[in-house]
Amino acid sequence: MNTRDTGSIMNSRELTGTLALAVFTAALGSLQYGYSLGVINAPQQIIERHYARSLGVWPDKSAALSENSTEEEHFMEAGKNPAVVIYWSLSVAIFSIGGMVSSFLVGFVGDLRGRVKGMLAVNILAIVAGLLMGLCKMWKPHIMVISGRAVMGFYCGLTSGLVPMYIGEIAPKAYRGALGTLHQLAIVTGILISQVIGLDFLLGNDDMWPLLLGLSGAPAILQSFLLPLCPESPRYLYIKLGKEQDARNSLHRLKGEYDPTSDLEEMKREKEEAEKEARISILSLIRSSLYRRQLFVALMMHLSQQFSGINAIFYYSTSIFHHAGVSRPVYATIGVGVINTIFTLVSVALVDKTGRRTLTLAGLGGMCCCAVAMSVGLRLQLDYSWMSYVSMAAIFLFVSFFEIGPGPIPWFIVAELFSQGPRPAAIALAGCCNWTSNFIIGITFPYIQDLLGSYVFILFAGLLLGFTVYIYLCVPETKGKSFEEIAAVFQKGRKKMQMSPNLHSELEQLKSVTDA
Repeated sequence: MNTRDTGSIMNSRELTGTLALAVFTAALGSLQYGYSLGVINAPQQIIERHYARSLGVWPDKSAALSENSTEEEHFMEAGKNPAVVIYWSLSVAIFSIGGMVSSFLVGFVGDLRGRVKGMLAVNILAIVAGLLMGLCKMWKPHIMVISGRAVMGFYCGLTSGLVPMYIGEIAPKAYRGALGTLHQLAIVTGILISQVIGLDFLLGNDDMWPLLLGLSGAPAILQSFLLPLCPESPRYLYIKLGKEQDARNSLHRLKGEYDPTSDLEEMKREKEEAEKEARISILSLIRSSLYRRQLFVALMMHLSQQFSGINAIFYYSTSIFHHAGVSRPVYATIGVGVINTIFTLVSVALVDKTGRRTLTLAGLGGMCCCAVAMSVGLRLQLDYSWMSYVSMAAIFLFVSFFEIGPGPIPWFIVAELFSQGPRPAAIALAGCCNWTSNFIIGITFPYIQDLLGSYVFILFAGLLLGFTVYIYLCVPETKGKSFEEIAAVFQKGRKKMQMSPNLHSELEQLKSVTDA
């Protein structure tokens, strides 16, 4: 290999300013998703109070306080009204429902005009949602907030598929894992921002809460200005549209001046494979035996993320910190958000060195042990006060293990498991699986908590153990492999499965001859 070739390879591995801008711009959609996930929780009692007033089921503040009751007691009383409970529950749940519906449209939106224009178009939804929530005091707050949350959920269902798809297609092979993990980093950063500015002395108060909710759409405005500066996915240009020169130009913008022949050759082979079969729709992907193993792996990775118990941690954390003697549990909960962000950064640093499979196994196994420790701590904290600190430590470690692997990796590994043809449909199905699982956990967890009490995390420990065993046995390592090489791993396994019945028949015939 001559010096010029070596220099070309080195240049192709550099992270250019254009690539950094493109990834940052795309990740703004993920930041908005995380902010929308976390923002609704902090001002719950204040929002319920405004719902009660709008519905006419709670008296004015002056009348309420004349009954020698505290304002906090009236906050609690407003939240117990059946009409308020219904509208509040709908405000929370409608977000996941919107995401479930729109996740099926990810492939259509991404293929219609491209990844960049797709993200740009859906920003209209985020801005509309932000305006509905930010201006909710101008009409009926419960109707405006629910409408805004529904539209925002619809937007987030689209962006949670488009962002990993775009980043996965533009990232150099050597950095694909680290850049893919930035989707999850942006989500947890958005959650942390919503927790901090949702404090009562900032925006989480009676006057400013509409602005707190309305800021959900702010990242979309910034992203709309930056997206026109970002190059389109070269894989989309070459494989989907057949525009080789445009793909070459996009590669030069993303990677600098280098010889893109090897990248274009890989895309050419992938395009030829895609042309051998009909267009892969969601229904045909579900029916196809060719991609069944990849699809099952993708869905199981997303199920392991949502059914790990991570959402239950955020339900339980405030009460655990309260029992441990923390005077302001909300700050300890923000501490959990900080841990979330720090260990996602650890994952960014490790994922391309250690590998996707290894980090996921380490994360799920560690979470399983922490879930057991939490159950023991919750069960014994009334008898031994120091056990509360065991529970607190287990919470921080649980979140740490989650963000090392099971949190970020499912989002981008789907784009690695599938070639260009079935990729949009696979991402749509995986996204729907994630949103549906999130919705199921959110709806059923209070009932599971009432049923199992302090033993609730034993259930999650069992699920985590099952996911760990499955991933150990069935999920291959994708680190450093091209899309073509990853597909070959699954094809090899499929051929082995197809050969095994014939091999078994031949062995039976040989045995019968030997016995005779």
